[in-house]
Amino acid sequence: MKISTKGRYALRMLYDLAIHHEEGYISLKDVAERQNISKKYLEQIVPLLNKTGLLRTNRGNKGGYMLAGKASEITVGDILRATEGSLAPVACLEFEPNECPRAGDCSTLFVWEGLYSAITDYLDGLTIQDIIDKNSSMGGDYCI
Repeated sequence: MKISTKGRYALRMLYDLAIHHEEGYISLKDVAERQNISKKYLEQIVPLLNKTGLLRTNRGNKGGYMLAGKASEITVGDILRATEGSLAPVACLEFEPNECPRAGDCSTLFVWEGLYSAITDYLDGLTIQDIIDKNSSMGGDYCI
């Protein structure tokens, strides 16, 4: 499994919004400059984050973006599912219940179920606040 730049940049964008939350709504231009990400690329990510309720938007003179919830409640898993789609390592685990006709006879299904569980447990156990806390204890420099 490989996370695309869309997922990585979305995480960096939401992290940036979280650490600048006291400024209110933040322009994409400001996020793009601080994160060294193309504003046009962020514009492609915003609808995905809006659709899943991770962002709040405000138009107009004081417009921009902010987190729709607390940094301590938005998980890395939430962000990656919004931008990457399913985190399942194999197609048969994308839906509950598993409708694969071979599921009952699949000798390797437990491998993929274990991997999927490890992925979701880890990513859903990390919040934006955890990233903020980790980076503040390391002096503030970060790379996501």
